[in-house]
Amino acid sequence: MPLNVLVTGGAGYLGSILCEHLLQRGYAVTVLDNLLYNQHSLFHLCHHRLLRFVRGDARDEAVLAPLVRQADVLIPLAAIVGAPACERDRIGAQTTNLDAIRLLNRLRSPSQLVIYPNTNSGYGIRSGAGVCTEDTPLEPISWYGQTKVLAERELLPSANVIVFRLATVFGMSPRMRLDLLVNHFVYAAVTDGYLVLFEKDFRRNFIHVRDVADAFVHAIENSPRMVGRPFNVGLDDANLSKLQLAEKIREHMPNFYIHAAPVGSDPDKRDYIVSNQRLREAGFVARRSLDEGIRELLVGFRMLGRGLLRNV
Repeated sequence: MPLNVLVTGGAGYLGSILCEHLLQRGYAVTVLDNLLYNQHSLFHLCHHRLLRFVRGDARDEAVLAPLVRQADVLIPLAAIVGAPACERDRIGAQTTNLDAIRLLNRLRSPSQLVIYPNTNSGYGIRSGAGVCTEDTPLEPISWYGQTKVLAERELLPSANVIVFRLATVFGMSPRMRLDLLVNHFVYAAVTDGYLVLFEKDFRRNFIHVRDVADAFVHAIENSPRMVGRPFNVGLDDANLSKLQLAEKIREHMPNFYIHAAPVGSDPDKRDYIVSNQRLREAGFVARRSLDEGIRELLVGFRMLGRGLLRNV
């Protein structure tokens, strides 16, 4: 019998790609998702006999408990993601990002593997502090970062847990997100032809959504040497400032106009280089380049046609 992987939030931006990769590897996949955005992001996977979908809320013990009992691996992706979204719904962020993780951890047995996605924005204000490794203290600024870090601290001392601290993700997905930095910049290049940058020299690490999915598969298949530790998950040659990222996009779209101005600030204060050495030593290296992701996004965004409420 194939291993059963429970993915909460499996119809989301990352989940819809991860479920595809898991099914391709022969795992049985159970998705629990409340379809908050009325998305149809798993339609392309409905033909797989090893896919099961349950519409429900990861915070509902009556729904979650029987699914946990049937699972071998638990991947809790269900979350309110991003600082602005969490500020708009602080209670929802608390209950989804933290309370639901506490519930999952209480319901599971020590033999069940949990792979938890945190964000590397939990490193907080690190400007000029060199390179962030997994030993760098977590000092999250935003409510989003705080709820995710508290959930990591809930899980990591427990048995059979792997934590991923994800870089900023990019790439096309059936449940597309435009708020992610690379996706947003490329979308602006395609639709507007210009971008106004704030905090242009702030640095971030980036990773393709399909590399993140592959990292989860790698963790399942190499869990004995990875459990009990956090891992930064990013692309080694993609520690770039926002200006460097915009200029890289301009290499693909020479008429893309970039203007820097003091018009905003990052609520997570992300400005640091992140080391992914520990994950490399565990046998995984992200392989999809930023240039490949930009080309992919350009193709995808050119398919969108007229924007909502626009004449062109």
